[in-house]
Amino acid sequence: MLITVTRTGGFAGGEKTGSLETECRADGPELERLAERVLTAEGPVGQEPIPDGFRYVVRVDSKLVELQDPHLTEDQRQLIDAVLATAA
Repeated sequence: MLITVTRTGGFAGGEKTGSLETECRADGPELERLAERVLTAEGPVGQEPIPDGFRYVVRVDSKLVELQDPHLTEDQRQLIDAVLATAA
């Protein structure tokens, strides 16, 4: 499973992208379960983005979800942190 996260926004308005392939990782099965939960999670309804907040695009293979701070679940934050840790 290929998981890619792109973070945009924030005070400086920069962009950061990280990707990881779960197939050869020891924690791959857990990351795959986490990714599935992120894709199926209900987002907060009626929550407005905050000024200078981060926005995330999480792509899991061909599926895509868009998320924003501070409206992230613990699963979403965990997956985002794990994938962005791979960014250069």
